Amino acid sequence: MKNKRMTLRQKRAITGLLFILPWFIGFLVYYLKSLIHTVQFSLSNVQIAETGGYTTKFIGLENFRFALLEHATFNQILVDSLWSILIDVPFIVFFSLFIAIMLNSKFKGRAMVRAIFFLPILLGSGAVQETLQLATENIQGGAASTVAELATSSGVNVDYFLNIFVEIGLPKQLIEYLTGVIVRIYEIVRASSVQIIIFLAALQSVPASMYEVAKIEGATTYETFWKVTFPMVSPLILTNVVYTIVDSFINSEVVTTAYDIAFTQYNYGLSSAMSLLSTIIVCTILVIVGALITRKTFYYN
Repeated sequence: MKNKRMTLRQKRAITGLLFILPWFIGFLVYYLKSLIHTVQFSLSNVQIAETGGYTTKFIGLENFRFALLEHATFNQILVDSLWSILIDVPFIVFFSLFIAIMLNSKFKGRAMVRAIFFLPILLGSGAVQETLQLATENIQGGAASTVAELATSSGVNVDYFLNIFVEIGLPKQLIEYLTGVIVRIYEIVRASSVQIIIFLAALQSVPASMYEVAKIEGATTYETFWKVTFPMVSPLILTNVVYTIVDSFINSEVVTTAYDIAFTQYNYGLSSAMSLLSTIIVCTILVIVGALITRKTFYYN
């Protein structure tokens, strides 16, 4: 009998399984039990006993019905959070790719500039995070007040200039998208650090021979980007999109609302229902986005 050797595809599949094995073990040991409890709580009325522990009474989908139909703010918070994700994610991904391309080029002071963009990763502690959040609010409030003062004191009508862009043919939805991004520019820059690192690693792994061939063939910088750089980093675009959506969801008001209901109002059933609803919606978005991006993803062997 001849020894059957594994194909390259099988070897890569085994390598991928070994890569995610630590995460899968952690999921089974730590997360699966909590997920089961969350589903149980969402379908029950949870009462905390005075002596410790809790009791559950099955009530079906009542918590889901209350969250969607009777809660005063959950629907609005959920819609606003999803809308913010849809606005921020495309710009964060393209901004990260643009900055990564700049940081991958050679110029004086590159190390210092890289450190500046990587600082938000290091400044993730609780106290620093609260300070940055306060600074974000002050910056946004200052920018808003500056625009208001400009409009009132100097007679500048901002809406007039926005209407000019509409009249020259730019879609109104595009203008609203850009203005919404500008308002949250500080948050977007702060949320792009990990994505920049991922794109930078992808750019540094592109074989230099490809750029040499493109140069010999007479390709312009624009053509080189779309024919070489963009296809080579396209697998990491999917990674960054998934990471950005999940990161935006974790930092959204939906999570804060569910947390407050659980640990302030001690309504664990309603909090679990809100968490499951938002998680299912976000997972659905991830599946749709992943399926769309995968069709255009180029894998270099």
